[in-house]
Amino acid sequence: MEPSSNFTENQLLLSSAQLQEQLDQQKALASVIVRIRESLDLETIFQTTVTQVRQLLNADRVAVFQFDHEKDWEGEFVSEDVALGWDSALAIKVYDHCFGEQFASSYQQGRVQAVADIYKAGLSDCHVAFLRKFQVQANLVVPLSRQKELWGLLCIHQCSEARDWKESEIEFIRQIADHLVVAIQQAQHLHEVQLQAVELAQAAQRDQVIAQIVDEIRSPLDIETIFKTTTQEIRQLLQADRVAIFSFNDDWSGNFVAESFTEGWIPLVDVQPAIADTYLQQTQGGRYANNQAFTVNDIYQAGLTNCHVTLLEQFQAKAFATAPILQGDQLWGVIAAYQNTSPRQWQSYEVESLSKIGTQIGVAVRHHKLLTYAQYQAEQQKTLTSVITRIRESLDLDTIFQTTVTEARKMLQADRVTVFRFDPQKNWEGEFISEDVVPECNSVIAEKVYDYCFGENFAPLYAQGRINAIADIYQEKFPGCYVQILEKFQVRANMIAPLLKKGELWGLLCIHQCNAPRHWQPSEIEFASQIAEQLGVALKQDSYLKQVQMQVVQLAEATEREKAMERQELLAATIDKIRQSLDIKTIFRTTTHAVRELLEVERVAIYRFNSDWSGKFVADSFKDGWKPVLQAQPMIIETFEDTDDDNELPRNETFVPIREGEKLWGLLVAYQNSQPRYWKEEEINLLAQVGVQLGIAIQQAELLEQTKRQTLELTQALQELKQTQTRLIQGEKMAGLGQLLAGVAHEINNPVSFIFGNLIHLNEYTQELLKVVKLYRQNSSLSPTFQQQIDKTDLDFLIEDLPKTLESMKVGTERICEIVLSLRNFSRTDEAELKPVDIHEGLDSTLLILGHRLKNNNERPAIEIMKEYATLRLLECYPAQLNQVFMNLLSNSIDALEEKFKTIQQRYLNLSQRCPKIPLTIWITTQAINNQIVIRIADNGLGIPEEVRSHMFDPFFTTKAPGKGTGLGLSISHQIIVEKHHGQIKCSSKPGEGTEFLIEIPTDN
Repeated sequence: MEPSSNFTENQLLLSSAQLQEQLDQQKALASVIVRIRESLDLETIFQTTVTQVRQLLNADRVAVFQFDHEKDWEGEFVSEDVALGWDSALAIKVYDHCFGEQFASSYQQGRVQAVADIYKAGLSDCHVAFLRKFQVQANLVVPLSRQKELWGLLCIHQCSEARDWKESEIEFIRQIADHLVVAIQQAQHLHEVQLQAVELAQAAQRDQVIAQIVDEIRSPLDIETIFKTTTQEIRQLLQADRVAIFSFNDDWSGNFVAESFTEGWIPLVDVQPAIADTYLQQTQGGRYANNQAFTVNDIYQAGLTNCHVTLLEQFQAKAFATAPILQGDQLWGVIAAYQNTSPRQWQSYEVESLSKIGTQIGVAVRHHKLLTYAQYQAEQQKTLTSVITRIRESLDLDTIFQTTVTEARKMLQADRVTVFRFDPQKNWEGEFISEDVVPECNSVIAEKVYDYCFGENFAPLYAQGRINAIADIYQEKFPGCYVQILEKFQVRANMIAPLLKKGELWGLLCIHQCNAPRHWQPSEIEFASQIAEQLGVALKQDSYLKQVQMQVVQLAEATEREKAMERQELLAATIDKIRQSLDIKTIFRTTTHAVRELLEVERVAIYRFNSDWSGKFVADSFKDGWKPVLQAQPMIIETFEDTDDDNELPRNETFVPIREGEKLWGLLVAYQNSQPRYWKEEEINLLAQVGVQLGIAIQQAELLEQTKRQTLELTQALQELKQTQTRLIQGEKMAGLGQLLAGVAHEINNPVSFIFGNLIHLNEYTQELLKVVKLYRQNSSLSPTFQQQIDKTDLDFLIEDLPKTLESMKVGTERICEIVLSLRNFSRTDEAELKPVDIHEGLDSTLLILGHRLKNNNERPAIEIMKEYATLRLLECYPAQLNQVFMNLLSNSIDALEEKFKTIQQRYLNLSQRCPKIPLTIWITTQAINNQIVIRIADNGLGIPEEVRSHMFDPFFTTKAPGKGTGLGLSISHQIIVEKHHGQIKCSSKPGEGTEFLIEIPTDN
């Protein structure tokens, strides 16, 4: 029982290990299947599968091999997972020539090959060598078949040693292969769906691009833009290297007219000469004329002729597809797509797209031709209308001819258009008088032409209005002389239209084509006929115009003569106005206004030079709307070169010089500001005559001004002389008065001194006598006669009154001495030079002299004097003159106070009211301030108005009644203080409050 038990246990263990292994395999299989189903990318599926399988089987390499069905069992490993130390087999091209013979059919039937040891399996030598190349020792190969077609192999390689492959491993790998086949089929289906989607998208894109191209072709763009846009869009649509449009000539040669190509290829437009394809020339378009496309996938394999291949090699093409471009039923050209890099298999839809575009380009070309023709006709009519309009706008025949030939040549695209005029005095001889010619052809202007064949062959026809159109002078049967004349002017084809004036042949309109023959279209002949007819009208108008112009000239001459007479009259009137006035401003104003109206200009101005030849405008007259130039800054006028041709050109201004004697004083300028003007000679002459008269007037005005200036200077000198004379007289008066006062004071002083001296003795004697009389009366022995006489004479009264009388005489004598002293102080005849004096003495002496005016009288109360004297040092001055200033100022203050009293008293009398007390005060103040003696004399009078105060120091200015003042007191006072003492005298006053005079005299005089 024991051995049997062990066997059973071993079987159980083995079964458990197998079950576990199968379970692991199923788990791995499930994991791989999940990974396969998670992705739709075949490479990801393969890589996941080989990685999982190699890890599960612990193999050295697991790889997926794919066959290339276009090659005999050749293929490559497309995915692998390999252990470290073994070579990779990826991307190695594999071809086993034994495979097809030994294994292909088995694998196609789904057979699995499991080789435990390649050296013991009986494999062929070539197969062993093939496996040894990949380091294989044992392998397991499972086919991957898709719809009974062998797609590839799933290979498990053991490289390190031989290996017995278990049935479970083989089954596991088979299941993995089945799922890989499903994934390959799914991927194939997905790829096919994606290809179909791409094809559908490409088809939709192609249809959209073609529709867009068709819209652009049909849009109103110029044909070159259509060609350019079409070639670019088609090249991008077909992914070709070049797309070009080829246009046929009449001989079936042609040129590329548009192209679009990728970078690196040479252009064909405007580079290749005219291309001549002999086949197309012989067959007149070949298959293209039958609206058939032509494609070549490889120019070297298509059986083309050598000349055709050579031509295509010049285009750098290796494959091409072409489609015809039909203009109606006629072949116009070809649209071609070229592949230059390599041959190309052209698809049917590509050729179909190219044909559709070719058809649309044909429609666009036809529309362009019709539009061009319509535009050409419209341009003809427009040019004709323009020429007619210009003929009607201009009256100058030369301008009409030049305009006509220029417009006609541009319209007809001819080489030369000229106007030929016959000389009526010579038999059909004439010359070209106007032309427009291309630079490549010679000019025929002023060429004398005499064609003796003309009169015989052409003159009668041209006189009937016939037009001669020659396509090629060498193809027509013309006389040799006529051909020689045309050859002389390089003419190959020409069209001649007669120019008739009043039914007679006046000349010819000649249109020349010099470089090649030309077939003249009927519309062009009709156009030339209409132009010639309009030129005939212009010739007729010119004839009428000349007659009218002659009449106009005659009328203008008569009008001009009348205007000249009017101008002379106006000039005379202007000169008379200038001479009537001597005021320079009035002269300028009158002259500028008169000249502006005379010349009918917008502005006339007078410009005056300074000494440095700069200057300014001093007068101007201008029309409404223009600004004056008088406020302009001084300017410098550029030097004008005096040439005889100046007046032949239009200018905005003209000017003439104004001379003051021989000196250039300024300019008389006439302006036409709105536009340039041709100045006539008579206008400039008239302006020059006015300029001469202005110069004379300025001279006269200058002389008058000089006379006025001299008169003013003499008047001022006379006034100053009078002032000086008055001052001298006043000074002499004051000096005489001073001497008189000094003499009177001296004469009075002697007797007064005698009286004053004797009064002392008289007083002593009287006292002695009175003492004697007193003693005598005390004596009782007086006789009755004495007693009677004493009683009769009232001796007591005499004794009492006599001392008083003597005292009164003494006081009077002292007063006379003070007055004499004041007179001597005031006059100071012995102090004419600068001397240091006490200012206060001069002030007090003046007040003493004016004492009688300060006292009350019947007319007013006394004037109060308020003195505020500071302590002053002696002042060096002219004492007598300074006392005169004090006298003048104090006298004026007294006058002002008396006037105040009278005014106020009269006011109350008029009101019948009692007049209150009126204070009358004079303040005299002295100070020493900053090395100056300041003296203020103020009063509380009525004050001085400002208009009077500003003139009070002027000579002879007075507000007093006649006879009460000379007007020189304050003027002399100002002169004494300012000029003699280098000081200042000021007056400040407020009306109704009073006046103050302030005197400042420097102490260092």
